[in-house]
Amino acid sequence: MVKNTAVGHKKFWHSFRFAAHGIASAFKSELNMKVHSGLGLLVLAAAAIFRVSPSSWLLLLLAITLVLTAELLNTAIEATIDLVSPEIHPLAKKAKDTAAGAVLLTAVFAVIAGIYVFYYPVMDWITGLMS
Repeated sequence: MVKNTAVGHKKFWHSFRFAAHGIASAFKSELNMKVHSGLGLLVLAAAAIFRVSPSSWLLLLLAITLVLTAELLNTAIEATIDLVSPEIHPLAKKAKDTAAGAVLLTAVFAVIAGIYVFYYPVMDWITGLMS
């Protein structure tokens, strides 16, 4: 791994590059990161189609960001556990399962937020189709 030896403003900007590399790495290596990102894009497309309110956009963006952040943290925790404890160990399993649980919890929140935002627009759309 390359050590960040830059100083001052350079170090600040290098940190963004390292962060972007981490996101790209997780996206390339983790199926769930791809799935969550794809679903997030679909949700944003639906929000544009249904012309949801600015506050609904904010709620959706928050939910998507939380899920992706939880997935990134889960990936980091799993990689660290695999490095520190390559053999099967009950504490390693507990750490990995707990991190995965955090992703699940944020995904459930995202689904609830999506239902909250899209329920009435979708019901109005269906009603319009039936009349």
